[in-house]
Amino acid sequence: MQRDTKVFDLIQQELERQRNGIELIASENFTSLQTMQAMGNVMTNKYAEGYPGRRYYGGCEIVDQTEQLAINRIKEIFNCEYANVQPHSGAQANAAVMLAVLKPGDKILGLDLSMGGHLTHGSPVNFSGKLYEPHFYGVYKETGLVDYEKLEEVAEKEKPKLIICGASAYSRDWDYERIRAAADKCGALVMADIAHPAGMIAKKLLKDPFEHCQFITSTTHKTLRGPRGGIILIGKDFENPFGAKDMKGNTRMMSNLLDMAVFPGTQGGPLEHVIAAKAIAFGEILTDEFTNYARQIQLNAQAMATAFTKRDYDIISGGTDNHLMLIDLRNKNLTGKKAQETLDKAHITLNKNAVPFDDKSPFVTSGIRVGVPAITTRGMKEQHMDTVVDFLDKVLKNPDDEKNVFSVSNMVKELMKNFPLYPEL
Repeated sequence: MQRDTKVFDLIQQELERQRNGIELIASENFTSLQTMQAMGNVMTNKYAEGYPGRRYYGGCEIVDQTEQLAINRIKEIFNCEYANVQPHSGAQANAAVMLAVLKPGDKILGLDLSMGGHLTHGSPVNFSGKLYEPHFYGVYKETGLVDYEKLEEVAEKEKPKLIICGASAYSRDWDYERIRAAADKCGALVMADIAHPAGMIAKKLLKDPFEHCQFITSTTHKTLRGPRGGIILIGKDFENPFGAKDMKGNTRMMSNLLDMAVFPGTQGGPLEHVIAAKAIAFGEILTDEFTNYARQIQLNAQAMATAFTKRDYDIISGGTDNHLMLIDLRNKNLTGKKAQETLDKAHITLNKNAVPFDDKSPFVTSGIRVGVPAITTRGMKEQHMDTVVDFLDKVLKNPDDEKNVFSVSNMVKELMKNFPLYPEL
C-alpha cells in the first residue's frame, strides 16, 4: 500500500508547530514519547467489548492484562477502590456517571459555563442540559470565587439529584466538604470533575475530593500528562441508592452500574491502544519525577500570575492555586478573540474565554485562559515565566503592528530551541 505522504507531511508540520511555539492552552500537554508511541500500536486492531475477564470477543487475554494494569495503577495513584479506564474522553466519563445515577428530566446542579464551568455540567447545548434539568451556581462578581451560598440556596430549593463541582476555567481550589454538606441536606450525590487539576490532586498538592464526593471523573491528558481520554473513579464502592436490583434480586453496587453505563450504556468497544498509553502514563505518575513536575506546575502558575499582575493584567480571583488563570482583558481594550488570533501569529497559543459576567458573546469574549502544564513539561521554571508573559505583553500592547508580532514570533522560536520537544523524532 502506498504511503500517504499528504497526511504524514501534515503530521510533521504539526510537530514543528508544537516545537516552535509556546503552548499556554490550559487543557493541553505533551505526553512522554513512550506514551505517544503506545497510542500507535497493534492493540488498535483489537475489539474488546466488556471488561477484563468478561469480554464479548475472544483473543482478549493480552489486552485484559494491559487494561487491568491501567486500572491497578490509577487506583494506586488515587488510593481508590474502583476505576474505569475505558471512557474515550472526560465528556464520556461524565455522561456515563449521569446515565448510571439519573433518569431523563432529573435535576442537576453545576457551575455555570459562563462562570468557568464545563459544557457537560448542564449547558443547554450539551447532552447534560438536554437530557436533564440543569440548575446553576456561579462566582462572586467582586472576588471571582465560587459562591457556595448560592450553591446551597439552589440545592435547598431545587433538590437536585446530582451536584457537580469542578470547572474548565477556575483557578482556585474547591471546598468539597461544604459541597457534600449541601448535597446531604437535599439528598443529592456529588460528582467532582477534576479533569484540570487531577495531576496536582494526585500528588496531594490540592484538596482531596474522594472523602466527600461519591464520583470522581477526569480526563487523562491535561495535568495527568497522558493520552487523550477519560476515567471514572470511586473512593469506596457503595450500594446504589436507587434500589436497582440484578437478575437475582440483589442490590447492585455502584461500580457495577458505572461499568454498565460505560459499556454498553454510552460506548462500544474500548480503545485498547489508548488504554495501553494510559497505563504507561499512570506508571509515570507514580514516580517521584512526576511529583516534582506537579509541584513545578504550581510554582510556574504562581510565578506567571505575578508576572501578569505586574503588567496590570486583571486575573479573575486575583491569582491561582492550580495550573491556570483566567484573565479579563477589558482594561486593555482587547477582546479574547483578538488576543488569541494575534498571539497565534507570534506562535503563542492560548484560548479566548468568557469571564464571569461577560458583556461579550462566547465567540468573542472579554478574556483569555492561560495554563502552564505544557511549558512545564518542556522544562521551563519560575524564572522563565516573566519572559513568556513579556512576549505576550509585547504582542498585546500593539496587536496591529505586524512587524512587532513577527519580531516576537522569532524570539519565541529562539527561546523554545532551549526546550526541545521530542528530539528523537
